[in-house]
Amino acid sequence: MAGKKGVTGRKKDPVRTAQTREDLLRASYGLFSRKGIESVSMEEAAKAAGYGVATLYRYYGTKPKLVVAVASWKWSEFLTADREERHRRNVPGMSAAERYGVFLDTFIKLYRNNKDLLRFNQFFNLYIGSAKIDAETLGPYSRLLGGLEGEFFDIYAKAQTDRTLRTDVPKEIMFSTTLHLMMAAATRYAAGLVYRTGGETDEMNELNTLKNALLREYTAE
Repeated sequence: MAGKKGVTGRKKDPVRTAQTREDLLRASYGLFSRKGIESVSMEEAAKAAGYGVATLYRYYGTKPKLVVAVASWKWSEFLTADREERHRRNVPGMSAAERYGVFLDTFIKLYRNNKDLLRFNQFFNLYIGSAKIDAETLGPYSRLLGGLEGEFFDIYAKAQTDRTLRTDVPKEIMFSTTLHLMMAAATRYAAGLVYRTGGETDEMNELNTLKNALLREYTAE
């Protein structure tokens, strides 16, 4: 099957290789976030990027590896931009409670600006469960999101010094509760799964209400 490129026997051009990878990731992400992951074939993903399926297999080998690469690429893009914004705001210089507020804002910003990523992430979680992807294949994605946990643990460590957040709750439980509540709500809204009573639903207001509830729960007296 013909594609944009496919010439063999030549020395690889690193710029072209990087562009090919991005083309494949971007096209696959677009399909996965709109249609789900299970229903998209490798052939469809390659065609959407303008390449032959052999090129896609050459770069990623299997569909699970492609899916994990897409997740790692897109989350890295979001988290890098978020980290740069925190640096500009000098977040490390804030109190633990203030930093926790900024951490909660990350999920609100995710919903406001990256609904497609939340939809993709929902499909991704379903796929890795059904496809039984091994830990080694999941490694790049797991390490990336492990950085989010590490960031929270830094906040908790600061709270042990400045006492602006509760430290009687284990950090693992506080992180898990925060992550699951904020991600579940943001994902549900992004997927359009909202309860309507005839009036408009204000998802941003509800997310801010949830943020404030968590702040009240974990801010020290």
